[in-house]
Amino acid sequence: MIDEVQLLEDLKSEKHKDQAFRTLMKLYKERLYWHIRNIVKSHDDADDVLQNTFIKVYKNIHKFKGDSKLFSWIYRIATNESITLLNKNAKRLQISSEELQQTVITNLEADVYFEGDEMQLKLQKAIATLPQKQQLVFNMKYFEDLKYKEMADILETSEGALKSSYHLAVKKIEAYLTSN
Repeated sequence: MIDEVQLLEDLKSEKHKDQAFRTLMKLYKERLYWHIRNIVKSHDDADDVLQNTFIKVYKNIHKFKGDSKLFSWIYRIATNESITLLNKNAKRLQISSEELQQTVITNLEADVYFEGDEMQLKLQKAIATLPQKQQLVFNMKYFEDLKYKEMADILETSEGALKSSYHLAVKKIEAYLTSN
């Protein structure tokens, strides 16, 4: 188990920063990739967002105040970077975020990196119908099994609001899956 306090100290020290950063990447790279991938859907976009996330962390680690866990802070950056990419893509294509979600799901069917079966694809289509916040909450709870406390730190909202969002998301997904 890695000592987060020591890692943070090393990340903020010029002498140990690069080695500590490699440790940080090794620790969180895969979890962050899947968190991002659940939001942006595309492997290539997820890779780009992951890279941007680590660049932001590297450049801004000195601004981390320790109000939350380091993990939560990095996840918040990854989440914001993912949403920024989706909004940028929607704007570039001159379509709404909802239309972009449908396009992304359609592209997912042709994505060579997508390993899901027909049911998994149907679930992804159901998730795409949710508002962005509910998508985030559902993905973080269902796929990443994060605790509501961790999600509250990452999304900077109350646990009660997250529980409500998750419950609504599950109801909408169940309704979608039983009607399609």
